[in-house]
Order: sequence, then structure tokens, then C-alpha cells
Amino acid sequence: MLVMAAGAVYLAKVKNQPNNFGGGIFTFYLILTAWVTARRRNGGTSRFDWVAMLIPLALGIFAWISGIKALRNHEDLPGGVPVGMHLFMASVMLLAAAGDARMLSRGGIFGTQRIVRHLWRMCFGLFIAAGSFFLGPSNRPLRLLSTVGIAKHLPPALFSTNLYLVLTVLPLILLIFWVVRVRFTEGYRAKSASGIVSTTASLPASWTTGRVSGKAATRQKDI
Repeated sequence: MLVMAAGAVYLAKVKNQPNNFGGGIFTFYLILTAWVTARRRNGGTSRFDWVAMLIPLALGIFAWISGIKALRNHEDLPGGVPVGMHLFMASVMLLAAAGDARMLSRGGIFGTQRIVRHLWRMCFGLFIAAGSFFLGPSNRPLRLLSTVGIAKHLPPALFSTNLYLVLTVLPLILLIFWVVRVRFTEGYRAKSASGIVSTTASLPASWTTGRVSGKAATRQKDI
């Protein structure tokens, strides 16, 4: 995903497509911060987070300014992007920056919130990539399959706009499902607790006994 996003940024720069350029940078930011969140332990932050926060903040402000300008002047955005979608993406960028600021102000992110941060950023980055591929100009799926020579052997229904729309929205549906399941239900917490209990039960008895006796000795020493 990082390589694909970097390639999209390069192609958008070469072809002078400002909207795709900003979308590629935002997608790269989402996937990179999602990966860092998954790799990092609970409560960890670094200077990287402060620098990364500036990316969606700058992109979101710029996108809102250009979107409002297009609405006031009744102009079309470059590439034929609808103004509503443009402002929606700008709002998501600012929400991502706000999430970074909240994480940094709290000194890190913990537990299920860390998993939710990873999930929504990965899924939304996939949504942007899917939208660019399936709903982009010139029917990109058909062109790709025609290039490899298998498009003529497939039914026309596979290249319909309705199917493309479903495949584009699917990452958002998965995002909502998993965020609700992890953040607002007890299923994930119960599984996590049972995993901790089973891990503790599988430890040798000498380990747990030694740990308990060590704690008891420490308490007696303190008394």
C-alpha cells in the first residue's frame, strides 16, 4: 500500500493532477501512521507524530479553501471532482489531524483506541485507493483486464458502474463494522481477557509461584 501510494503521488505529479497528488499524499500518510500505530507499544509517541500531523492539517486547510472558492465562483474543480466529495475529504483530513493532536496531548494511545486508530486509517486508505481505481476515468478495470487479454472472456456485468460503486464503498462498510465491534462492544475485550487468562494458565507453575513469593517477600520487606 505504501509503494502504491508513493507511485500514485509520482504519477499525479508527472501528469499535473493536483487532486490526485493530494489524495496520494493523504493515502500514504494514512497507511504509514496506521502501520506505525500497530508496530508501536501502548502509549508511545515520537517526533515523527508531530511532523506527520502537519500533513493532513495542511492538506485539509488547502482543500477547504479551494472547495469554498469553487462554490463561491461556481467553478469546477480540476479533474471533475465533485465539490461535495472534495469537502468531505478535506473534513476527513482535518479529523485525522485532530486525532493526532489528541493522541499527542494525552501522551500516546492505549488499548482498543490504538486498534481503532489502526483500523480506520487502513480502511479509509483502501477506500481512497478503491475509489481512484474503480470510479476513475476511462474505466480503469476494463483497461487493465483488456491489457492482459482476459476482458473479452468476462461478462459485461462485471464492468458495470453499480458493481464498481459497491466495491468502492465496501472498505467503508468494513471500517464501520470493525470500529463498532472493537470500540463499542464487549466481544473484543472478552477475547482479549480470555487470551490473557489462557496465557497465564499455560505458564509453568514454578514461574507463577516464584512471582507470587517474590511479591510477598517485597511486601514484608516494605513493612
